[in-house]
Formats: sequence, C-alpha cells, structure tokens
Amino acid sequence: MATRPPAADITPEFGQAEWNDHLADHVASRAREWLAEDLGHECDWTSVATVDPAAVAMLDVVCRRPGVIAGLAAGAIVSGVADDRLEWRPRVADGAVVADGTVVATLSGATRSILAVERVLLNMVGRMSGVATATRQLVDAVEGTGCRVYDTRKTVPGWRLLDKLATRLGGGWNHRAGLYDAILIKDNHLAALAAAGHGPAEAVRRARAFVRQAFPADRAAATLVEVEVDSLDQLAAVLPAAPDIVLLDNMSLADLARGVAIRDGHGLGEAGRRRQVILEASGGIRPATVRAVAETGVDRVSSGWPTHDAPWLDVALDWGRQGPMSP
Repeated sequence: MATRPPAADITPEFGQAEWNDHLADHVASRAREWLAEDLGHECDWTSVATVDPAAVAMLDVVCRRPGVIAGLAAGAIVSGVADDRLEWRPRVADGAVVADGTVVATLSGATRSILAVERVLLNMVGRMSGVATATRQLVDAVEGTGCRVYDTRKTVPGWRLLDKLATRLGGGWNHRAGLYDAILIKDNHLAALAAAGHGPAEAVRRARAFVRQAFPADRAAATLVEVEVDSLDQLAAVLPAAPDIVLLDNMSLADLARGVAIRDGHGLGEAGRRRQVILEASGGIRPATVRAVAETGVDRVSSGWPTHDAPWLDVALDWGRQGPMSP
C-alpha cells in the first residue's frame, strides 16, 4: 500500500458541514414544511379526540438498535417550531455511539404537542442516525489505511445539509455541497469536449482559467478542480494539467493500484502547482468493498451508500419513567 500524507495536507478541502446558526435556520424552515405535511392545515385529530388538552408528559427518545446518533441538535429546533413550550433535552451528544435501549433525548410538555411532532422528530433523527451509522461502518473499515471516506450529492432533495452533517457526525468527510462550491468535471462534460476534439487535460485547463477569471484571488485559490476518469489512459493524459483531485470511477482494484503508481511516478505537474494530485475512488463503495479499495493506495473514497441505501436507525418515542405529569 502506498504511503501518502493526509489529504488535508496536500490540497484545499471541500467545505465541511457543522451545526451553526445557518443550519439551525435551515432546519426551522424545513420543519415548518414537515409539520405542514403531517398536520395539513388542521391538526392531529386523534389527539384532539382522545387526549385532555391540559395533559402534559415526558417521553423518552429511545434507540432500539446500536448505532451512531445524529440529529439531536436539530431536534430542539423541530420541537420548538411545533410548540415553543416543549422542552427537548439531549441525553447524549450528537455523534455518540450508543447501545440498544439507550435513551438519547427526552421531550416534555403538552401531550398533544408531543404526539403531533413525534413522527417528524423520529423520521429526522432516524434518517440522520442511519446515515451517521453507515458512514461510521465505512470509516471503521478503512482505519489505519490513511484513506478518507467522503459523501456524495446522492441525497434526498432538501435534505442535503442534514445528510452532510450526519456524514460528519459519523466520522466521514463532505464532498462538495452542490454545483456552486467546486469544479467537478464528470464523464458527460468530457464527452461534450471530446466531440469537439479535446481531452480531459484541456477540460482542467479551461476550468482553471475560468476560476481565475471569475473569482477573487482568495476564492480562486480555494476552489478545487476535480476531474472524473474511467481509464488509466485518461488518468495519464490529465495529470500534466495538475487537477487537485482525479476521481477514478468504477475501476478494478488492479487498475486503482496502477493508477496510484502512475500518479506517484508523474511528479508535481504544471509549474507553480506544488500539491500532489489526490486520487479518489468511487463506484460500488460499501462496507464489504471499501477496505480493499483503500488498500490500493488511493487517498479518498466517495460513496453514496450511506445516503441512498443504508437503513435508518430505529428510534422510538416511549413514555419515560416519570410518565404523564400533573398539569
């Protein structure tokens, strides 16, 4: 396996998700939509029909499977949008590894309000925790290789920021958040250029020229240029243009290892570009395959599996030890 420095030491990084005021505002906006979807323009008729309007309770959010918890910071926002008198208390930290049966948060206040927000809260925490848990599986599988695990844009529309936060809480890294924050020249871009007689190196040169012209110097310097290739011939052709990252798509393990050797033997690329070109592998990255991919010597793997295929973590809202509280 090739020895290489951590990715952050040899290239600028994509923007990484973190819990902040911007994300809190994003969750509040989405929460209003989620609650409107469940309540319509009316209310929870079942609770109105069966629960005393003065009833109050404390319920536990219980994890019914072991995993990595994510979404607890967002839970406070969602419950507050539903009823600002509800009290949401995390019992563990976001990113914590928990056992089956762990109480990860409590929710107290008006029983009707708790029941109205229950499904929205559990859906959010369950999905985010599922993504975090799946990401941790990949991260654990490559431990000791020096290879980083990245997410993709294969996310549910409107959920990307939460999926990316869940990736970080699971120990993974965020790839670009959208089309606006990096250059990623994919196969269809290359096909369009090939029709005009140009190869992948020309695509990188055009991208570099665009970035220098369109952005201020500091942003241009921080804007990554990545290109996707699906053959070793394309890799060899694009290295002289010195992209920041080359994405090796759906290559065999043998070709990934050859690609690392080609990169390592190439040198530093265009004059003035001192960073080694990063190699990223993608295609079929799952827990059963990721270790072998990482051991080829690539610097990164990117996988959509945690966001499009992994199961949600089973969480439930149960009556706590205190149960219903006196009004």
